[in-house]
Amino acid sequence: MAFSKLSTAAVAASALFSSFTNAAPAATMSGLKRQSNQRFDFGSEKIRGVNLGGWLVLEPWITPSIFEATPEQCVDEYTMSDTLGQAEMQRRMQKHWSSWITQADFSAMAGHGLNFVRIPVGYWSVSPIQGDPYIQGAYEYLGKAIEWAGGSGMKVIIDLHGAPGSQNGFDNSGQRGSIGWTSGDTIAQTHKALNKIRDDHASNPTVAAIGLLNEPMGPELDLGTIEKFYYDSWGNLKNTGVTMVFSDAFEGVDAWNDFGAGLWNIMLGVHHYEVFDSGDLEMGVQDHISTACAYGGQMASNNKWTMSGEWTGAMTDCAKWLNGRGIGARYDGTYDGSYYIGSCDSYSVGTVAGLSQDAKQNIGSYIHAQMVAYEKAAGWIFWTWKTESAPEWDFQALAGAGIIPSLGSLDTSVCG
Repeated sequence: MAFSKLSTAAVAASALFSSFTNAAPAATMSGLKRQSNQRFDFGSEKIRGVNLGGWLVLEPWITPSIFEATPEQCVDEYTMSDTLGQAEMQRRMQKHWSSWITQADFSAMAGHGLNFVRIPVGYWSVSPIQGDPYIQGAYEYLGKAIEWAGGSGMKVIIDLHGAPGSQNGFDNSGQRGSIGWTSGDTIAQTHKALNKIRDDHASNPTVAAIGLLNEPMGPELDLGTIEKFYYDSWGNLKNTGVTMVFSDAFEGVDAWNDFGAGLWNIMLGVHHYEVFDSGDLEMGVQDHISTACAYGGQMASNNKWTMSGEWTGAMTDCAKWLNGRGIGARYDGTYDGSYYIGSCDSYSVGTVAGLSQDAKQNIGSYIHAQMVAYEKAAGWIFWTWKTESAPEWDFQALAGAGIIPSLGSLDTSVCG
């Protein structure tokens, strides 16, 4: 998941200047082919899932305790590995991998009516590059997770969340800072990781989809390079039966309507957040709901299967280190260049029980509306299943408190 997100307005504006602006009408590609061995009927069944954020790819805001026990220069998995060294990092991560997500979590997910789980994984766990400081071991847990999901009747999307050099500069790519994904042989190394995932897991009937690359930063990269990467990746995976999910690369829902002619088993994955811009943060709950409902309408009118692969109940960016370790929040004005909108006291390091009744009601209403909105299209995957202390983002805790609506009785009238 990315935290220095482009705002809703900025994403829309960037799409206007995209080379894909002259979108094909919806009917042009509505008949995209599918293979008979596809693992899930994306055309009729709705995706209802959660992400396993902060597990096989570390993110400081999801598990701040892991980073609090390290020097300040540890802002991502790369710097933490480099600082602690192989032996100590291995000790800490084995403890984390074996406890943060277990088989019991999958039973709980299924109990809430969820049918999908999206599992982020970094290239370094799949196909390590000599000289990188990362340790090995997370990939074994991916195999366990697929087995646990299958045993609970759920489908899996394996998501390549971090690419060599970083495709977006966010800490969840493995390295916070510069974007170096298109330098040297990094794209070839990315394909190598995807091909290993294909060889190891694509034949498993539980694996319904593979995410080709999480959130490449389209506005700062050559879109032609991203498009070629998608086409080449599709060519490597096309006969496996898995659906390939490709990111809109911050270019907007409609920006890729010209892409994909002649391909099959492809799906656009969009991520919708309304908390990474001060203008968005100033909106009231009804404005948040209206914006999400309109976004769901855009998704539904797109010319190919489209899912919301990340979204949240948050209407603030208050969660500790959400924008990166050592970086403040826009909502309370502690983010550099921002201004005060409201207090982060009950959101920054808290629990669902610690939220006000109004906050609980507003979060529940916002979540309900987004579920309805995204089910106008292919469905949704909430970010994220659990956190240590970010109540707006914690599906498990929100569901346990009765704030997540019953999936069997969604009121579709909330989006008109």
